[in-house]
Amino acid sequence: MRDAVSKLGGDPDKINPICPSDLVIDHSVQVDFARTPDSLQKNQDLEFERNKERFRFLKWGATAFRNMLIVPPGSGIVHQVNLEYLARVVFSDSEVLYPDSVVGTDSHTTMINGLGVLGWGAGGIEAEAVMLGQAISMLLPEVIGYQITGALDQYATSTDLVLTITKHLRQIGVVGKFVEFFGPGVTALSIADRATISNMCPEYGATVGFFPVDNATLAYLRQTNRDETKIQTIEAYLRASKMMRNYSDANQDPKFTQVVELDLATVVPSVSGPKRPHDRVSVSEMKQDFLQCLTNKVGFKGFGLRNENLGAAGAFEYEGKTYSLKHGSVVIAAITSCTNTSNPSVMLGAGLLAKKASEAGLSVAPYIKTSLSPGSGVVSYYLQESGVLPYLEKMGFNNVGYGCMTCIGNSGPLNDAIVDAIEKNDLVCCGVLSGNRNFEGRIHPNTRANYLASPLLVIAYAIAGRVDIDFETEPLGHTEKGEPIFLRQVWPTRSEIQAVESKYVIPAMFKEVYSKVTQGSKAWQELQAPEGKLYPWDTTSTYIKKPPFFENMTEELPQQAPLVDARCLLNLGDSVTTDHISPAGSIARNSPAARYLAERGLTPKEFNSYGSRRGNDAVMARGTFANIRLVNKLVGKPGPKTVHFPSMQELDVYDAAERYKQENVALILLVGKDYGSGSSRDWAAKGPYLQVLTNFDMLLRASIVAVFISGHQSCHCRIF
Repeated sequence: MRDAVSKLGGDPDKINPICPSDLVIDHSVQVDFARTPDSLQKNQDLEFERNKERFRFLKWGATAFRNMLIVPPGSGIVHQVNLEYLARVVFSDSEVLYPDSVVGTDSHTTMINGLGVLGWGAGGIEAEAVMLGQAISMLLPEVIGYQITGALDQYATSTDLVLTITKHLRQIGVVGKFVEFFGPGVTALSIADRATISNMCPEYGATVGFFPVDNATLAYLRQTNRDETKIQTIEAYLRASKMMRNYSDANQDPKFTQVVELDLATVVPSVSGPKRPHDRVSVSEMKQDFLQCLTNKVGFKGFGLRNENLGAAGAFEYEGKTYSLKHGSVVIAAITSCTNTSNPSVMLGAGLLAKKASEAGLSVAPYIKTSLSPGSGVVSYYLQESGVLPYLEKMGFNNVGYGCMTCIGNSGPLNDAIVDAIEKNDLVCCGVLSGNRNFEGRIHPNTRANYLASPLLVIAYAIAGRVDIDFETEPLGHTEKGEPIFLRQVWPTRSEIQAVESKYVIPAMFKEVYSKVTQGSKAWQELQAPEGKLYPWDTTSTYIKKPPFFENMTEELPQQAPLVDARCLLNLGDSVTTDHISPAGSIARNSPAARYLAERGLTPKEFNSYGSRRGNDAVMARGTFANIRLVNKLVGKPGPKTVHFPSMQELDVYDAAERYKQENVALILLVGKDYGSGSSRDWAAKGPYLQVLTNFDMLLRASIVAVFISGHQSCHCRIF
């Protein structure tokens, strides 16, 4: 970074001289171990062993740069730590007060808008520029007003609400726009509820989903043990600057570009899937919807199965017993992700449901990979103090670590017997998670259907063992006496949950947890990092590699040559996300990235994930378009393959790009609507560029007719 800053004319010794720079190492632990009391420690030990080199690099940065605070790994999810501890709402440099704001390298940075702090995710390059004192330039956005009225039903959750909003705003179209929530219904939403809605802003496509500060915001700052003097200053400043909002006063409502409305009373229990976060399905319609998806043509809502294959099943042995899987069987159930683990109402609700279900004699099949990954130590604290944690653990939801976990694709391996049963019988098995993303190939290679759900519904579907269930007419399970137990019998009401929350989620918990948050584990404290202003690059490292982006850089922009006689590398359809372009999950053993690592002496268990190797451009270039569910129209089936022309040889995408590069052939991509949606992931842009360096460009196809060439004034293409 220091070399880059110097070349750009900046001072590498200066991080933003005005705003404090908080760096949270939000490393997602992989769920290698689950359903055991020591899962947390075993996963964290293994992850520290895998990523020690990366942690050493970051620890060096804390001493090499001024004004940088590091929150070590194992502390929680970055967005939740920001919400509960780091965010100021109003900044002070001892002379001037000004509104807090944040730019993060993860798309769900938007979560902090629920606290009234304007923030959004940006690429790493943009975020680094901000840390170095540079401003972000942007077009003035349209602001969509989202008016909320009414109140949630006793059995609806904030997760149901955000999935409803996500589908609604996707239908309206808010890409590149700001969304601001207003109306009397906002007063019925806690800050945690608002943060859940703001968190999924990338899924509904807006830049931000903003909730202005009100009295509930100030109450939350007190609940999370912020300094009282600072809270009083925040209130005085916001009132003086007319930025304090009373949602019940319509006279304070701003003028918006457009206004849309939602009555909270219309929100019903929901899930989203099986392949996109905005494909909401009412729980009451889930069984029918899933069965239709099985036979629908292959697409976002279809798997293209033939009728004669609908009864497929696979038997397997697990811990001495025989089980059977079929289409719709749940094999992964994860309470995970910043979207929901930051919200005490749904976390405690899950605990209460687990308690009632356990007392009724219900349980989760042992082969289902269940996990609980709290967003911060505070969550573990109140789950324990409220008495619900033992019941979650009894259901198999043991704490497996603090981080994004299953939501980012670090679900870890399934048992070999389960994988074998799925693959041999071509089963559409399912993952159910309280996450924010369920794009194809993201959660696990063997869960073709993945549904986003509240933590309560994650447990419910885990107990049922399948998603093709009608909870109204079919029981979750039976007592030892054979009596049916329905979901409605064990589902806690909103008032029940709020009573527990008000008693157990208290400032003392936040004070205790965050008073030692920067200390880190013993392993972190003992980790030795290099000293000095320049990082000592290790040329043998497979994690930290000096990037090539600034090699041969000139002060003047290079001239773009015409694109002549280009070949088509990929022909893609709509909604190709950054997860398709640059996956973050496990590295397949037969992939170009795996071969690269194996050539350097690493074994498959040492490959780690693409997300963990973003510091190595050689791995990331090979991992570009490596998603196993990528649909390239040049080949006949999903996978990270393409056809080389004119040889017609089928190759891995990276290998084909390398071959074209050797032949000095320019390349284009044919892509459809919403290409690059999803995470604000640098590597979705840098990876394709590195595959063929300056010979690479993109052909954006917004429709069949309209064709645009990006970055070239003249272009003469011969496709194929």
